[in-house]
Amino acid sequence: MARSPDKAADVAAAASPEAPEPLTLERFLPYRLNVLATTVSNALARVYAERFGLTIPQWRVLATLGQYERSTARDIAAHTVMHKSTVSRAVSALAERGLLERQPNAADMREEMLALTGQGRGIYEALVPEARAFERALAAALSAQEEALLFTLIERLDARMRALAPDLDLDGSGG
Repeated sequence: MARSPDKAADVAAAASPEAPEPLTLERFLPYRLNVLATTVSNALARVYAERFGLTIPQWRVLATLGQYERSTARDIAAHTVMHKSTVSRAVSALAERGLLERQPNAADMREEMLALTGQGRGIYEALVPEARAFERALAAALSAQEEALLFTLIERLDARMRALAPDLDLDGSGG
């Protein structure tokens, strides 16, 4: 398609009656989900940042290891939907602070198994009640039935998104 050398004509064509309705971000689901996720994540971050000096990626690594005991950085990246380089930096920072330990992975010597140290487990156990209290305060805006429905809808949207973009590189692994 040839491009018009007259930029004014292009602008006029874009503003023609055939132009689509403006996108109202406040009614655009991807935008609203992103804003809500960012707001919730940043508010929760205050809890663990102020008390333990953790970043959002560090908290997610710590929480994943608290839940699963041992994991690889690759599996943490997939679980938390963070890029592998973000996970790698968080793992390094947590290891430097003595909050997690690295051990060779007997099944694949190219990667390490990660686990919380006693100090890391202590921080995780101190944060769990605060994270749950934060979740309760947030969910207080919903009835029990609405909260259950919300989780069902989130799972449905997640499955739909993965079906719409099955090749999406969610963990930054390149594949």
